[in-house]
Amino acid sequence: VNWDPHFETAISDLEVENIEVDGHMWHFKYPLAGSATYEYVERDEDGNVTLRETRDYISIATTRPETMLGDGAVAVHPSDERYAPIVGKLCEIPVGPREHRRLIPIITDTYPDPEFGSGAVKITGAHDFNDYVVARRGNIPLYRLMDTKGHMRNDGAPYSEAAAIATAVAEGRKSLTEAGADAVNLVPDDLRGLDRFEARSKVVEQITAEGLAVMTAASDSRLGKQPSVEDAGEDSPVPLLEARKIMQPFGDRSKVVIEPMLTDQWFVDTAKIVDPALEAVRDGTTEILPEQHKKVYFNWLTGIEPWCISRQLWWGHQIPVWYGPKLKDGKPSADELEAFCAADEAGAIARAEGFYPAGVTLVADSTVYDEAVSKCVAMAANGNDWTAPLYRDPDVLDTWFSSGLWPIGTLGWPENAPELERYFPTSVLVTGFDIIFFWVARMMMMQYAMVGDRPFDAVYVHALVRDAAGNKMSKSLGNVIDPIELVDRFGADAVRFTLTSMAAMGRDLKLSEGRVAGYRNFTTKLWNAARFAELNGVFEVEDRTPNATQTVNKWIIGEFAKTRIAVDDALDGFRFNDAANALYMFVWGTFCDWYVEFSKPLFNTEHAEEARRTMAWLLDQCLILLHPFMPFITEELWALSAPTREKMLVHADWPTCGAELVDAEAESEIAWVIDLVEKVRSVRGEMNVPAGTKTQLLKLSLDAAGETAWANNESMIMRQARIEALTDADAAPKGSATIAALGGTFALPLEGLIDVAVERKRLEKAVGKLERDFAGLQGRLDNRKFRENAAEDVIAETEEAATQKAEELGRLRTALGRIEELD
Repeated sequence: VNWDPHFETAISDLEVENIEVDGHMWHFKYPLAGSATYEYVERDEDGNVTLRETRDYISIATTRPETMLGDGAVAVHPSDERYAPIVGKLCEIPVGPREHRRLIPIITDTYPDPEFGSGAVKITGAHDFNDYVVARRGNIPLYRLMDTKGHMRNDGAPYSEAAAIATAVAEGRKSLTEAGADAVNLVPDDLRGLDRFEARSKVVEQITAEGLAVMTAASDSRLGKQPSVEDAGEDSPVPLLEARKIMQPFGDRSKVVIEPMLTDQWFVDTAKIVDPALEAVRDGTTEILPEQHKKVYFNWLTGIEPWCISRQLWWGHQIPVWYGPKLKDGKPSADELEAFCAADEAGAIARAEGFYPAGVTLVADSTVYDEAVSKCVAMAANGNDWTAPLYRDPDVLDTWFSSGLWPIGTLGWPENAPELERYFPTSVLVTGFDIIFFWVARMMMMQYAMVGDRPFDAVYVHALVRDAAGNKMSKSLGNVIDPIELVDRFGADAVRFTLTSMAAMGRDLKLSEGRVAGYRNFTTKLWNAARFAELNGVFEVEDRTPNATQTVNKWIIGEFAKTRIAVDDALDGFRFNDAANALYMFVWGTFCDWYVEFSKPLFNTEHAEEARRTMAWLLDQCLILLHPFMPFITEELWALSAPTREKMLVHADWPTCGAELVDAEAESEIAWVIDLVEKVRSVRGEMNVPAGTKTQLLKLSLDAAGETAWANNESMIMRQARIEALTDADAAPKGSATIAALGGTFALPLEGLIDVAVERKRLEKAVGKLERDFAGLQGRLDNRKFRENAAEDVIAETEEAATQKAEELGRLRTALGRIEELD
């Protein structure tokens, strides 16, 4: 397993971070037993001999010299002719007291690559995952070298005795069980108790001092940084210490180097439970959105390895296994253990009672286990009745195993609870991409294994929050935005709405304080709209059924109904940004900017009560739709905006109104009004007409529908467009701005409203600057290298900026043309 020496626990492959670091490869000689020799021959691709020499050793390379102490063999590929003469012979591990130097066999296996290094690989089955497979295949003993802290073992018999046992095994004179091999401590006495890295230095030092390091010229490029050789030439021999990049495993929490370790652990044979989890996503039973995250899910579950679920920690769910002595000749034996898996101690005792013969006394108190074992052994010696002590496994379950049962565990499982019946399977899981394999995949496997069903219908994987430039937030970069500080400054609602409005599926969020400040303004806008409603008696309305007769009321009811449909469609498709933006556009752009203004005249007419009912209904519906995004201000306004409320906003029914509330005639009429007002405002803004100045509007032509729309809404149009009077005209006078409306044409006279010379100078300056800006942006976009090398989001931002500059430039050029007509 992957062993974390800092936390002294096993961890899963997913908790290991493999990081490329600067490392070394040491090359050492393993002398052949009995001073044997062989002819070592190297050939090129054409079979020509490039090296022929007599050797009395086999060369190996390693990045972890301290593990040489636990070698069980040296392996070469069956097809490697260089080592054919010595396969089956013994070689000597070149470290440890000379008189107790240990021998190991040279074997063949398909694992070594003849083209990599020397082609010979040392096999340390207890401290390398690949070596473990080779060792099990070749029946090579597994010798553990380290304790739980990553120090060299300091237990067991002296090295001389341990080395003698290991040599007898290598020579075929003795065999060991797995437990027997684990009990053999092959760490030399002078290295016992040292930190593994300190031991590494000592091992290298001892091997080099004995002359068993492979030597090379000081100029060898494999050495990386050239060694210092003061009194010798560049061809002087030095130990071959190859400098290279290596992938080193680190614990994702402890950040220390992980040690492959042979320990007793509990595993889940995931291959037996993975297929339903794979099929559920393949056939669409469970959706993962955005789609690209399915690849991560499939990559991890396809070809999945057994999952180590036990941890040697103080916290977590304790392993539900109790141990007692195995039966030997019908009676308990303290030599080996029998495992009893149960939900609790009573269950374990019941299983044990069914296992042991009658007359065997069970002792279930783990605190007296040692005493019970001693009693068991004593009784065995005296031939008396037997005691079977039980104790619980002290390890705990992997956090992800426990949390993998979350969907059913929180609903009363394993009992058939009503909550489980009602809420399982759940509808949607919202999570981050970095725990798809840690959590999502495991929940899928475990729910299918436990209850035979999916844990959820959909998995929505949210994006990362980055800084305004799109960089990942990092303390070292100084670009971290603290959400608590944002909440303190702008309010939780503004922060929530900002994040939601930017949560486009499959795209990371580029967060800035400016965006949050903008949505704080949105909360202020909503509050001010509610304040307007209060001042006009809307809060006192009890009957909130609109029953609209006025065109503007019919229109706003229909606009809300369309917004409700759009919001629900977006939420159903997990397009949270579209839902938020639809609400923003309606509340600010339609309700506040238009309806509030259009309704003002109505409050002074016989239609005031209808306006109040409509606004009260509309405000309620907006608060309900906004509540998931902005819960605090909406709950506050809900409580304030009616005489009484039957329930809190969080419990209010979600609106279901739809297309039946849309009045096509009202929609068309008010759309005509808004279009005309916006065009008049646009001309006034472009020409810098003072905001408070009222202007004449000339009607050049207008169809019947337009005449009706004007007649029905004349006061609203003149108020919103700052029009003093509408006058019929056959043609637009010189210097006026022509305004095309649906079914007609208007003109706005500008002569006398502005200082022509000042406006021409202002517009010419603005046009010149925009032309330069646009040319710069277009130049970047036309540059092939920019297109090839820039990130996609940078290119998209540049294209968007160029489009905006072009549109603004077009408007200002039009305005400049109108100024020129005034001359």
